[in-house]
Amino acid sequence: MINFIGGNQIQLLRNGVEYFPALESAIDGAAHEIYIQSYIFQEDAVGTRIGKALMRAAHRGVIVNLLLDGFGCKDLAKDYIKTLESTGVRVIFYRPKISPWSFKKNQLRRLHHKVIIIDNKLAFVGGINIIDDFNVPNEKPNNVPPRIDYAVKIEGDLLPVIIARVHSLWRRMAWPHTFTVLASNTAESNTVVDKQQSRIGLEAAFVLRDNVLHRHDIEDAYLEAIQTAQSEIIIANAYFVPGRKFRRALLDATKRGVKVKLLLQGRMEYFLMFATHAFYSEFLRNGIEIYEYRKSFMHSKVAVIDSYWSTVGSSNIDPFSLLLAREANVLVKDGTFSSALRTDILASMQAGAIYIAPQEWINGNLIKRTASWLAFGVVRLFLGFIGLSNKH
Repeated sequence: MINFIGGNQIQLLRNGVEYFPALESAIDGAAHEIYIQSYIFQEDAVGTRIGKALMRAAHRGVIVNLLLDGFGCKDLAKDYIKTLESTGVRVIFYRPKISPWSFKKNQLRRLHHKVIIIDNKLAFVGGINIIDDFNVPNEKPNNVPPRIDYAVKIEGDLLPVIIARVHSLWRRMAWPHTFTVLASNTAESNTVVDKQQSRIGLEAAFVLRDNVLHRHDIEDAYLEAIQTAQSEIIIANAYFVPGRKFRRALLDATKRGVKVKLLLQGRMEYFLMFATHAFYSEFLRNGIEIYEYRKSFMHSKVAVIDSYWSTVGSSNIDPFSLLLAREANVLVKDGTFSSALRTDILASMQAGAIYIAPQEWINGNLIKRTASWLAFGVVRLFLGFIGLSNKH
């Protein structure tokens, strides 16, 4: 059962143009400690800007803890890491040993979530990495519009839940390092939320996916919301290869008369993304509307159901997010917040997406449909090889 907590102020942040100024301002206002956990930290214009803010914070005595994924940040220069560390920024890599030839599950379990805590007073959660919006695959900067992505800024009664999870992972990863005890003590002492400030606000929940106690929490949250949907389901997700339960839930929703719209990535980064197309025919025959965003890259992992329930986070709807990676999503029950997110998703559909016409897809696109089943077959083979095929 998902535990929704009231008394939260939650601000929707659209793309880096809203997210990074808010993050930089929060870092510059930090007085005690900062925790950043991110899949990617790129040394581009944005990464350098945020890095400088972190170094300024460390210089004035703020404890700065930076946990990055070993694969997502494999290209981050060692000299830059040393520069951060020389100012007092504590940098740890989650599973730093990577190998392109390894198919062991522990090598594939990555830190994919993006969660930030500032002085235990506010948090940022979402899908936005520390990377420039214009830094997109196979494109020169400014050749295409910025990627689409979302995050939320959170204050209020949900904070202790987020703080506990962030501190727990940091302590676990930091224990071999010399600053372990100080980090643990600081984490314990500053977990305070002003109840007087947060009595009135939105209902929200913080949902994790890990490989121990919360293996299916994010998927279960989606399924619960989809199964109780009454009028509309809108999902915008960059990497969409849903499992059987998820597909069945969407199809059952259409049978109940629920309108289902999917906004998916239209620009293919790699061959396995064609696996998304494997379900197009079945979805389209059953009345699910599919839109492919092609104006630029879409990195969104959001959804709105009945203009009341919504989620913003890091989790894709694919085997890697739902079966392997550490992910974090925020769920919100609020009409105003959810309607604002819904409006933004629909605007993206209108401005940069192509509607996939059912008959055109079903009667044509033979090459795409063949490639999709080949890609999906590779995904299934891969999952079977690492022992996960029975779960997807």
